[in-house]
Amino acid sequence: MKRFLFLIAGVIFVFASCKKADYQKVTHDPELYRVTVKKLNDIVLENNFPPVIASRNYVYANIAAYEVIAAGDPTHYRSLAGQIKHLPAMPQPDKGKEIDFQFASLLSFCIVGNAVTFPEGSMSVYVDELKQKAKDAGMPSDVFKNTVAYSDTVAKSIMKWSKKDHYAQTRSASKYTVVRKDGRWIPTPPMYAQALEPHWGEIRTMVLDSASQIPAPETPPYNMTDKNSVFYKSVMYVKGKVDSLTEDQAHMADFWDDNAFKLNVIGHASFATKKFGPAGHWMNIAGIGSKMNKADFNTTVAAYTKASIALFDAFINCWYVKYKANSVRPETVINKLIDPDWKPHIQTPPFPEYISGHAVISAAAAETLTDSYGDNKAYTDSSESEFGIPPRSFKSFREAAQEAATSRVYGGIHYKIACDIGNANGRQIGDLVNKKLQLKIK
Repeated sequence: MKRFLFLIAGVIFVFASCKKADYQKVTHDPELYRVTVKKLNDIVLENNFPPVIASRNYVYANIAAYEVIAAGDPTHYRSLAGQIKHLPAMPQPDKGKEIDFQFASLLSFCIVGNAVTFPEGSMSVYVDELKQKAKDAGMPSDVFKNTVAYSDTVAKSIMKWSKKDHYAQTRSASKYTVVRKDGRWIPTPPMYAQALEPHWGEIRTMVLDSASQIPAPETPPYNMTDKNSVFYKSVMYVKGKVDSLTEDQAHMADFWDDNAFKLNVIGHASFATKKFGPAGHWMNIAGIGSKMNKADFNTTVAAYTKASIALFDAFINCWYVKYKANSVRPETVINKLIDPDWKPHIQTPPFPEYISGHAVISAAAAETLTDSYGDNKAYTDSSESEFGIPPRSFKSFREAAQEAATSRVYGGIHYKIACDIGNANGRQIGDLVNKKLQLKIK
């Protein structure tokens, strides 16, 4: 009889273990995190959020997800509290309650991603789908309840912290004043839109001590009367490149365009097309890095988080430099002094030229992804295929970042020096993030 009862108990234990393993195969799958980040990326696109604001959404959502992972696996991961000096300690889970930390990580990501910059409810349908997926996979009701409760607790802490980053104050800050003076930025066709986020350099940084920590040299002085001046040569270099683009150079410019809102004008008709911005593109690349390295769930979350922090600080630094320099775009100079009908290959975005935002943020993200997944990891990026742009292949994340910088010259929207300095500054920012933030305990 005892032997029979022992066998029955063993069968029950094995069944319970299999059931637990079955639902965790679903909730611990790193592909689910990659899909969730892409879902937020799609919502960013649909709601037409500018690149700098999108970076804010990605960073707080990923940090919320990561803090859950760090709480659930303190042997292998450190909380960012204290490493990001103004991030408070996160609420810890009750020891007596079983929690699926990977699933809680997903839910926290969604709650914060939904709340930081979007109207309430943007991700609610998707969250319901995630919850149903966990239930269908066999997650026990008590684990489900504990997991949802803990994800809510962490998300609330992150949202409370996010509200102190000066974002709200910049919503009512003064608008940029256009000064029509040689060398200074003015709105460009076809939108002639007002300057985008002129106060973004005032947003609280994560790792940088301040927006100005990574300086940029002064721009070459405006001089279109001396054909031997650095500025004149810079303008003519851009014009020459755009006027003689090869098929590959045009593809490069289109691939890295990442214009979140492009106004298309055909005769008297106009319509807008949308794509994800630069930060969204690099979130996709972070997903490619996770997939090709077969990274587990926790490693995937950590890599996304570090990249999003680099992107966020890089945008703040870049925008500080941009509005300090107030440098004129090539299109403005060429149309006024050389060819009134000249157009860049891609549409000029509505903010000052120096330094290149794409160059800065791409290099910063590439440094963190190199730290997470290694250098010289060849990959193919097909994330632009949904917009009808063929994939491009790279030998490394750093090569992709360098190409992103170069593409802005081929696009006709930046001088080469803005891209070179931007790439160098971005690498410094990414290196700082790698050195200051130690996520994984080795």
